[in-house]
Amino acid sequence: MLKQHLQKPEIFLYLFAAAVPISFAAWQALINNFSIEQAGFSGIEIGILQSLREVPGFLAFAVVFLLLLLREQTIAFLSLLALGIGTAITGMLPSVLGLYFTTVLMSVGFHYAETIMQSLSLQLIGVERLPQVLGRIIAVGSFIGLAVFALLYLMVEVLALDYMWVYLLFGLCTLVIAVLMYFGCPHFKGEAEQHKTMVLRKRYWLYYLLTFLSGARRQIFVVFAGFLMVEKFGFSVGQMSLLFLVNGVLTIYLAPRIGRLVSYWGEKRTLTLEYGGLVCIFTAYAFAENAWFASGLYILDHIFFAMAIALKSYLKKIADPADMAATAGVSFSINHIAAVILPFALGMIWIVSPALVFIIGALFAFASLMLSQMVPGAPERGMETVFSHG
Repeated sequence: MLKQHLQKPEIFLYLFAAAVPISFAAWQALINNFSIEQAGFSGIEIGILQSLREVPGFLAFAVVFLLLLLREQTIAFLSLLALGIGTAITGMLPSVLGLYFTTVLMSVGFHYAETIMQSLSLQLIGVERLPQVLGRIIAVGSFIGLAVFALLYLMVEVLALDYMWVYLLFGLCTLVIAVLMYFGCPHFKGEAEQHKTMVLRKRYWLYYLLTFLSGARRQIFVVFAGFLMVEKFGFSVGQMSLLFLVNGVLTIYLAPRIGRLVSYWGEKRTLTLEYGGLVCIFTAYAFAENAWFASGLYILDHIFFAMAIALKSYLKKIADPADMAATAGVSFSINHIAAVILPFALGMIWIVSPALVFIIGALFAFASLMLSQMVPGAPERGMETVFSHG
């Protein structure tokens, strides 16, 4: 029965969606506390670490050159190996340089896995079902993340396990799933043979711009929203795990519904709601003085980012089938242009004014809101923006 299910591309994608957060959710939930308690990090060191973490994302375009040598599913396997190993050895190197090394290794695996997962999702799933399947993929990832956070709370708060054993366990789990995917799933073929060169198309300009701004906003949330909870409000590992737990429960419930919303409501309306909501959330972060209020913003922030399904659906409708792998790599690189620079630059600003960091995030969200009004009501190839002539 298991072998029969592994023949379906959707099951492969769901396994992929499960393998990534097992390691990354554990790394993300622990890294602020681990870096402060074990390596004595300040805002400057955490900014440098997060900038280093995003360098492999910036280099994601190189995935097209790997396609000259390897199949996408082989690259997926190797990416999960790097992610799992990088996470597994993080707790063994509790120093500034040690954390920089393990973070880069983990990040290479994470970003290449995410790039390949986006590419395969766009290739293997039809345009009509894509938003719903993407919603389920997010829900699977959130469910696994939920299990990870529950286990983290048990392991750290109840059993008082050392960070080293916690990181090792979750890294090994990702490696086991990677082996199952590699040896248990067949080679799936998409709609068209993928280009194995860099693809930058003028008619995708709006998608590229929205992707760039999305990456900038995402970094402010990932790096500084969590750091705010630990540094300003004194959240422990257990409290951060509970916060991630709430995020996971809500995402499991809401992500498939957001996918259906995109299908019913369209990409433009969904993006407008997402970006408008993020303007309000980032502005509120800047003036948050209450831990409960900040926690509510953190949860809302996470939910609104699930609406990024709409941006992927927009790409699926306007892009040529043979462009998916190359465009996924290029878009991840564009997404991480700001990510390489912003954590360090904003880490310096953080020392002077944490509120200003979130005001900058609100400005990025507002720029996205304005640009999203150029998305057509019914995007398709030849009708990429409201200025296109079809």
